[in-house]
Amino acid sequence: MRQTSQVPVSRGDCSSESPSLVTIAAQWGRIGCIGFGGPPAHITLLRRLCVDDRGWISAEEFQDAIAATNLLPGPASTQLAIFCAWRLRGPLGAVVGGLSFIVPGLALILGLSAVFLSGHPPLAIRGAGAGAGAAVAAVAAQAAWSLVPASWQRAHRPRQRWRWTVYTAAGAAAAIGLGPFVVLVLISAGVLEVLLRRGVTSKAANSALVTGGLHAATGGLAALAWVAFKVGALSYGGGFVIIPLMRSDAVSNYHWLTNAQFLNAVALGQITPGPVVQTVAVIGYAAAGVGGGLLAAAIAFGPSFAFVLVGGPRFDRLRTNTAVQAFLDGAGPAAIGAIAGSAVVLAAEIGHLWQAAVLAAAAIWVLLMRRSVVLALALAGVVGAVGALAGLPTS
Repeated sequence: MRQTSQVPVSRGDCSSESPSLVTIAAQWGRIGCIGFGGPPAHITLLRRLCVDDRGWISAEEFQDAIAATNLLPGPASTQLAIFCAWRLRGPLGAVVGGLSFIVPGLALILGLSAVFLSGHPPLAIRGAGAGAGAAVAAVAAQAAWSLVPASWQRAHRPRQRWRWTVYTAAGAAAAIGLGPFVVLVLISAGVLEVLLRRGVTSKAANSALVTGGLHAATGGLAALAWVAFKVGALSYGGGFVIIPLMRSDAVSNYHWLTNAQFLNAVALGQITPGPVVQTVAVIGYAAAGVGGGLLAAAIAFGPSFAFVLVGGPRFDRLRTNTAVQAFLDGAGPAAIGAIAGSAVVLAAEIGHLWQAAVLAAAAIWVLLMRRSVVLALALAGVVGAVGALAGLPTS
């Protein structure tokens, strides 16, 4: 990133103007506790802290950091939080800031997992899960739609827009029909776009597509590790793309969760503060208890730390790398399609008429009225809890 005169920093030694590690732990931990609402909220809080209030990072460098982290797979706002801490206090600052940002929400979501995934949760809890889970499909649709304008604008040439449409359709079809192998479509779309930008013929490009993939068929911790790795290192296009990357493995292949419990897991990832990727901790908890949740989180967030610690000094080159830009122009639309496709799959899992009504209301709330996603899920949970106590079916 561009260095500024505001905060002179060498990568191995921070200036006296830089905050202490204790300050980073406290401030990044505060954001981890109050960061409800996903990446937009995290970016706003980090900008207010690092740029507006403390002047630790220039506005130009902060914008560059947003652009660079959006080119990386995995949770962009988490990588931004890690980068800002790295920028101020080097590698140790990155570790302290990243963990402080992640741990509060992780602890909360593991605690909620114990409640929602217990053998016999209270009736009100079951109802809250059924209500919030019913609204998840609308939230996924909103997430996909919110990504369309910027992605479509990047594809400004007619041929690019035709390919954008193909990539998006392929991602949607993969999310609906390919289950855990949707990651192959995301990578293939990116590779295809790189090859086409380099002038490779369509026939040669098609032959270069990824047609196979890794699959932890043995189950157990190896399968859990693979699911978490896909989420942390192979996901493009925003937090909700993790849904198609996790669902088939968690529900159909290894039966760690039922369909209803998976919807609960996604809802918990949205209503808790911090990164949405923490949803993977619920999957880990269902597979192997608290240890499984911690393992899944460590594997999912590990690549974010690695990207910043290894690539932070090269972020300026990353932003101008034409191959990286081309890959994202292919994988990004495919990810949008995958998120939209996951909304279809999640809506199909609704089992009761009252849940369909909750879904319709949530869709109006987040898509037409453009109101808060977190509030939509919370209200849907309240409706479900009240309905369950009144006798509505929850399973």
